[in-house]
Amino acid sequence: MTAESSNDSLNEPSANDPAVPIEDGLAENMLHAISARFRGYLPIVVDIETGGFNPQTDAMLEIAASPVKMNSNGELYCDETFSYHIKPFEGSNIDSASLEFTGIDPYHPLRPHQEESLVLKDLFNRVRAEMKLVDCKRAILVAHNATFDQSFLNAAVERCAIKRNPFHPFSSFDTATLSGLALGQTVLAKACLSAKIEFSNDSAHSAAYDTRKTAELFCFIVNRWKELGGWPLTATSQD
Repeated sequence: MTAESSNDSLNEPSANDPAVPIEDGLAENMLHAISARFRGYLPIVVDIETGGFNPQTDAMLEIAASPVKMNSNGELYCDETFSYHIKPFEGSNIDSASLEFTGIDPYHPLRPHQEESLVLKDLFNRVRAEMKLVDCKRAILVAHNATFDQSFLNAAVERCAIKRNPFHPFSSFDTATLSGLALGQTVLAKACLSAKIEFSNDSAHSAAYDTRKTAELFCFIVNRWKELGGWPLTATSQD
């Protein structure tokens, strides 16, 4: 099974500035290794579109994910998004108001949807491969209003009886909170505009589009914090 994949590099370094984090074991390079930046956790930006607000009863309709990467200057960027259309699980609820909001037609004959168990298996394999590349021990979910996406992901994992979930079960990075702190905005579209990130309301509420925009926002905030001197910590702060 293959996911739909897009490659929209965000803050991508030049050919002379390797995109892959330097993980060669040299002490001077560890400062710019993503495994050192987030305590061994790899941020994976996720957006889930659903048929309602209850993760136990309402269908998961779309999911997309973008692994966050770090260049040799210690700057975050995201260059690939994996997206999936999901077949509603048997007996699931789909609220008409949710479909009107997202514009998703889960029963369209040309919609290439797949069982959520197959989707999660493929997605988790991709996440583990990304973790292995940069020597991270676990993935941490990044999302806008992360509690919502995390609750649906965890419910699907339990429903599909998946034993090995690469994501931390309850820790996350919420870009609504981060953008409220950094930009004074909590709505994704308004936060992106404040950060001078292009945002189209016509394209919003697609899991793939919202994931890419959330990834841009997360990278902007973390990189801006670094530019302002908030990272790396001083030796006294680390102690």
